[in-house]
Amino acid sequence: MPDGRATAMDETALRVALWRALHLRVDAPPHVLEDEIGLRLAAPGDAWCHRPDMERRATGRMRASIVARARFLDDLVVERARRGVTQYVVLGAGLDTFAQRRPEIASGMRVFEVDRPGPQAWKRQRLTELGFDLPDWLRFVPVDFEAGRSWWERLSAAGFDPGRPAVVASTGVTMYLTKDATAATLRQVARLAPGSTLATTFMLPLDLVAPDERPLLEATEASARAAGTPFLSFFSPPEMRALARESGFREVRHVSAASLARLYFAGRTDGLRPSSAEELLVATV
Repeated sequence: MPDGRATAMDETALRVALWRALHLRVDAPPHVLEDEIGLRLAAPGDAWCHRPDMERRATGRMRASIVARARFLDDLVVERARRGVTQYVVLGAGLDTFAQRRPEIASGMRVFEVDRPGPQAWKRQRLTELGFDLPDWLRFVPVDFEAGRSWWERLSAAGFDPGRPAVVASTGVTMYLTKDATAATLRQVARLAPGSTLATTFMLPLDLVAPDERPLLEATEASARAAGTPFLSFFSPPEMRALARESGFREVRHVSAASLARLYFAGRTDGLRPSSAEELLVATV
């Protein structure tokens, strides 16, 4: 919305926040990520755990993917911050809570949250209502993507310095974009200062997903289509790596679901592990 009025947060972003909180409620410790701030922002009511899309067993692998990718990004940003990187850009921020959960790291950086104006205004309003500070180092960057507005131009206007390295994160976004749009984003980030890093998730084609997960993925796709937000793009890992190299990145790394399982779920006895449907690309300029 051009005027920035608050509108309800996207259902997908709400679901992600609730899954992060559900991890603490139904999965045994050690927890991969501790985040109930998104739940407080969403304020879904006492019965939220009983929603069909919160069913403990059916959503286990998707829930594990959500907390694994958030933890991976936390660890990546912390590691890059220790190397002197002072800018962090979250594309399609939704109910991302890094700034609230990790202020000891975030306050030494400039954190730019890029999202659509209406949902972003809603989030800012909820943060204020819950008593969270909106410090100067946290920059909200509203972009009306549907109107063809450039997130890059708005980011620069919000104080982003393209001459200094940054971490750019984009999770749960590429499946809703055309492959051309994803390629354009990669080329834009690849033009940032040396030492900049992009971390993005991507969905695998159905034939590369574990057979036992395919029915749930098909149902998720159908639900997204019915909601008017169909999945548009899927990438194999070699395809995603090649796209990043062609875009100009110096180093490209594929982080598989199996790698995330080894990093964050080793030794668990409850069988919790990330979905094989979504994986990560980490590319450095």
